[in-house]
Amino acid sequence: MKVSALIPAKGFAHAKKRLSPALSVSEREVLAEAMLRDVVGRVVLARGLEAIYVVTADERVSGVARSLGARVIREKAEQGETEAVRFALSELKQIGVGALLVIPADIPLVRSSDIEDLVAVASRHDGGGPFAVLVPSHDRTGTNALLLSPPDVIRLRFGYDSFSYHLRQAAGRGVPFRVVENVRLALDIDEPADLERFLSAEERGGESYARVVQMGLLGLSPNALGPGDS
Repeated sequence: MKVSALIPAKGFAHAKKRLSPALSVSEREVLAEAMLRDVVGRVVLARGLEAIYVVTADERVSGVARSLGARVIREKAEQGETEAVRFALSELKQIGVGALLVIPADIPLVRSSDIEDLVAVASRHDGGGPFAVLVPSHDRTGTNALLLSPPDVIRLRFGYDSFSYHLRQAAGRGVPFRVVENVRLALDIDEPADLERFLSAEERGGESYARVVQMGLLGLSPNALGPGDS
């Protein structure tokens, strides 16, 4: 089975506004770029993928993606993650992509092996019919990876409670699906509490971690990172 990957990415200047209690505008911009570099760089190295695409309306994001070996699907304007993915799906359908792994650009702990494991799960699917593989966020409200065959086998909607939405979509359409738990994929950085989890994670390294250290956040108390749910 040939699987391609799709990573939707906002322009860095407009990303991660919910981190404003902990980071300045320029710091959020730096972190957004670092996370994209970490995610794309590790996905590009994963074995078993046919191609890696980044969908974005931003020229700077496009340049970073291409420099790391990804192909770019350009939107005319930013319309949010859901619309970006739907736009990319329509483009990829025209070139015959049969299976697609959608992952966000803000999961800096991801490793190439995590991507390879999801591709392996898909390759073991019997019968070659439609299926879905879902990876929830740490609080199980979001969907942090979604492998679909064909790519439009279910309707997509990202944001709050997307994991339950995608489960209902698969069940309602009779699509066989599997839920895969993965702690690295589960951690997306949206709020100050997520930064705390990132800094507390056993696994370190990557450009995102280096940038957070440079910002002086390492060793700060949870309260110093601003309001959150921790």
